[in-house]
Amino acid sequence: MFWWKNPKRSKFGKWLDKNGIQQTDFAMKSSVSRRTIWTICNDKNYIPSAAILKKVMDTVKGIDSSKQSKDFFDI
Repeated sequence: MFWWKNPKRSKFGKWLDKNGIQQTDFAMKSSVSRRTIWTICNDKNYIPSAAILKKVMDTVKGIDSSKQSKDFFDI
């Protein structure tokens, strides 16, 4: 199954897809490992650590300043 047809994609993964951002590109920009970004995109129940969350959200806000962590994670 192709990643863009994955019905189990998380809110964060769907946001990346909608904005045409590749996981590898986001991983490089955010300084978060590709494996962690893959997990965030494909595991709806994954809650990142505070340090990872900060890196991810700093990068997200550089793309869309209206987004908040609650838009992607149930924390």
